[in-house]
Amino acid sequence: MKQILFIAIFLISFFLSRTQTLGGSSAYNFLKLPSNPLLTALGGVNVSYKTNEVGFALNNPALLTPELNSQLNLSFNSFLSGIKTYSLAGAVYQNNLNTSLAGDIYFVDYGLLPQTDAAGNVEGNFHPVDYVIQVSAAKKYLERWNYGASLKFINSNYQLYKSSAVALDFGVLYSDSANNFFAAILAKNMGVQLKTYAGEAEDLPFDLQVGITKKLSKAPLGFSLTAQHLHQFNLIYNDAGFNADNYFSSNNNLFNNIFDHFVIATNIYLGNNLEAIVGYNHLRRTELNIGSPANGLNGFSMGVRIKFTKLQVLFARSNYQRNVSYNQLGLNLELNELVGLGKL
Repeated sequence: MKQILFIAIFLISFFLSRTQTLGGSSAYNFLKLPSNPLLTALGGVNVSYKTNEVGFALNNPALLTPELNSQLNLSFNSFLSGIKTYSLAGAVYQNNLNTSLAGDIYFVDYGLLPQTDAAGNVEGNFHPVDYVIQVSAAKKYLERWNYGASLKFINSNYQLYKSSAVALDFGVLYSDSANNFFAAILAKNMGVQLKTYAGEAEDLPFDLQVGITKKLSKAPLGFSLTAQHLHQFNLIYNDAGFNADNYFSSNNNLFNNIFDHFVIATNIYLGNNLEAIVGYNHLRRTELNIGSPANGLNGFSMGVRIKFTKLQVLFARSNYQRNVSYNQLGLNLELNELVGLGKL
């Protein structure tokens, strides 16, 4: 375990020294989109909520446990402007290795778009897509620790512009089940490009996240607090000229610089088989607020999870500016129970 932690600290420190991207200046920013409804409902960023759902667990490989054996998760997202995303995830537990293994395919389909020249003349259509293939493994250490890693192959295809990369996620989870307390750290998207879009290397959207989750013992509530982008303090790109031309006030202040790092979420357990979720992502609200008009529930998200014996149904809705939101639907299947395969 000491060797593993040393390697993890070395890798994180190495990529911290190389990764200082701001806003959308990195490549493959589709990796920031939550591929799972439960993650969407929790505010889009959460590393410490330990629950029996494989699609969510693959966000932080340290959350992979033997209880997720034989689960299969399918998620669909009707995103903005006709963009569709699809996710397929599954896990098995290997007794001989005492290791949880998992895989995930996440696909972003931007639809059919017109292809134009520099003068705006339409020359046909093209179909841009992004996808990432992920394999993960996790093991338990002593009584309360779990650690895991994910290896990703990333690919983008935008007609003439194509790019690929490899990346690594590494996470550590501390579980105190007796007190319903969980804490985790995750380093995401540590990697390099294999092929650039136009000959110029770009950074990956690295993120260092830390989170805690506490479930109350005498009330049907749970709370999560997650800190994102801990390797960088100021997360906001401030275009002073644009703000002045449009009479927008700058949101680049100390309050936002601090709270942009935090995502909060509440889980409400409405019985053993029904769960409601509310999340708030301050960075999303800060980035997407428009000038002085009211911005509604921008930055807020919500969802519901219904558990059955053989499957779970998940639904999430996330708000992007006033009157702009998207829905995400997921199914989590217990294959051993559903199709009678016996013990996988």
